[in-house]
Formats: sequence, structure tokens, C-alpha cells
Amino acid sequence: MKNLIAELLVKLAQKEEESKELVAQVEALEIVVTAMLRRMEQKEQDALIQGIEDALREVNPPSEVPHRDSELLNQYLKKLLRHPRS
Repeated sequence: MKNLIAELLVKLAQKEEESKELVAQVEALEIVVTAMLRRMEQKEQDALIQGIEDALREVNPPSEVPHRDSELLNQYLKKLLRHPRS
């Protein structure tokens, strides 16, 4: 029983470490995208954002993706592209 608990704790620690790595990757990407958007002219920004939103609509058929997942992705994209971090 002790071995099972120890094994579960090790797996939990591994998952937590993977989660931290993913958070760091997402934050790094957010910083990069924000920096790139800030260097672009407003017209270029708008064109890029529109292109991303159009592409997302094309590859995101509502019947194949759960509505909650799709909505969550759209919210994060809107936050990142339309309201980047300060």
C-alpha cells in the first residue's frame, strides 16, 4: 500500500511539473506575441488579427469541438490579440 501511495505521489509531482512547464510556455508565447503586436502598425495588427480569427473559424467546426472548449479558446485569443498584457 505504501508503494502505491508513493507511486501516486511521484506521478502527481510529475504532472505538477508538466503543468508548470506548460504555464511557462504559454506565458512566454504571450510575451512574444504582445511584443510583436506592439511593433506593428495598427493596420497590420488588424489584418493579422482578422486573418487569425478567420483561420480559427475555418478549422474549428462547431460540431467537432465541444462548445466550452471552443469558447475558452476564443476568449483567450481575444484577450491575447485584442487586449494584450500591459
